[in-house]
Amino acid sequence: MAWALMVATGAASGTGAPAGVDTAAAVKAEDRGGNGMPLWDFYHSVLAHAKYIDLTHAIAPGGPLGEGFADFKVVAARAGVTIPGVIHSGEPFTYDKLGVAITAYDLPMDHIGTQFGPPAHENEHGATISDIPPTVALRPLVVINVAAKVAADPGYQATVADIKEWERRHGRVPAGSVVMIRSDWSKKWNDPKRFTAPPFPGVTLAALEFLHLERHILMHGHEPLDTDNTAPQFIGEKWLLQHNFAQAEGVANLDRVPESGALIAIGFAKFEGGTGGLARYIAIAPSSWPFGTTIDQQSGAPLPTHDRPLRRGADGVLRETP
Repeated sequence: MAWALMVATGAASGTGAPAGVDTAAAVKAEDRGGNGMPLWDFYHSVLAHAKYIDLTHAIAPGGPLGEGFADFKVVAARAGVTIPGVIHSGEPFTYDKLGVAITAYDLPMDHIGTQFGPPAHENEHGATISDIPPTVALRPLVVINVAAKVAADPGYQATVADIKEWERRHGRVPAGSVVMIRSDWSKKWNDPKRFTAPPFPGVTLAALEFLHLERHILMHGHEPLDTDNTAPQFIGEKWLLQHNFAQAEGVANLDRVPESGALIAIGFAKFEGGTGGLARYIAIAPSSWPFGTTIDQQSGAPLPTHDRPLRRGADGVLRETP
């Protein structure tokens, strides 16, 4: 399988621009010194027309938690000191009085929601979240679909055979890629008790070993909050982290992503020495893909607004008023 730029765009015209795209957008970028800027060319000819799919759950108190963890809390931040004429010590920052909202989070752990799991979680010599190199930021994305098997058996664990079936249809798993295991378990996110209770889907140790030792991937990801159903031994997770491999957990919306041909952008909160990462994963699919949104549809500047004012709910989260 070719993983060149044309794979990411779909069909291309003779100018190098995707079919149906104004060729003016594909003019080769150069700075004033005449130096080429191929990454800007890539952005204008490919990424500007791609479909973007968020693979991340929005997190709020009351959502799924790993066994043994206490929930986090959300409140309005309070002033630590008095600022004369502005705010008194201990007073909350609110729209009503100050025209500003600042939120405070009481996090009893760093394993919440969609996560980037570094080795230090179960490896006292392993990389922490602040040790993760910037080179993980953008990678080829592979999606191995075992959702039908999970529907028949909620405790199904993905196997080497599932990977080889993907390869039969799409070609060899690219080295350095991120391999997501689609189970559709993320659809149970709003039922936290069922989401975290066994049986739930996972990945066999043999599959993890194959992906890392034979296909040399960057990391794999899964929709549940655990790698497999082997608690309290945590066989798959221990092998990964003790061999200095990371993993993605609590991933969403894999049913809206192509099995091959997409990229994944990876970001996370960089707590120094952190043993877990509050992550954001975004799939970037070809412009012809039916799901996702384009930069033309959601440019990000200006950002969308709420029709009604934001107010804090009983859980402390700011939401649009009913």
